Amino acid sequence: MTQATASAEDAATALGDEMTRFVRLINAWKQRTREDPGGGDRVLLARLVTCGPKRATDLAADTMLDLSTVSRQIRSLVDRGLVERRPDPEDRRGALLSATPAGVLAFQHYRDQRNQKLAHILEAWSAEDRHHLVRLFGRLNDDFAEHRAELFGGTVAAQQGETT
Repeated sequence: MTQATASAEDAATALGDEMTRFVRLINAWKQRTREDPGGGDRVLLARLVTCGPKRATDLAADTMLDLSTVSRQIRSLVDRGLVERRPDPEDRRGALLSATPAGVLAFQHYRDQRNQKLAHILEAWSAEDRHHLVRLFGRLNDDFAEHRAELFGGTVAAQQGETT
């Protein structure tokens, strides 16, 4: 397939193959992260740091996780002092979750570790290639977010922010 003559269908086939490979590699990375203490709840902590206080139900929707999973992981984050619960001023029956200063530091540490690993992988790439990768990957994510309901079912939620 050449860049100039690729049809959308040919590009979709090639992209699908590369996405499958990418997902397998990311799953292997995530498996290693799960073995780290607290690795599974990094996405929740990242969401609270980058987006601010949220109710557990909103956090579950934003991260596309089951509420029972979010509740269990939030309990762990609270127990470790990384997240705090406060009454929701708009609905005193509910609670708002927010990252503590220790949670912000943990998020920054996790993000720095991830960024160091990615920077190492991208070191040999030209600046132009790195720029194109980030721009096109962002565009792909935006399009997936826009078409999420038709692709995956459910409602279209706000675009995902930085997750780890």
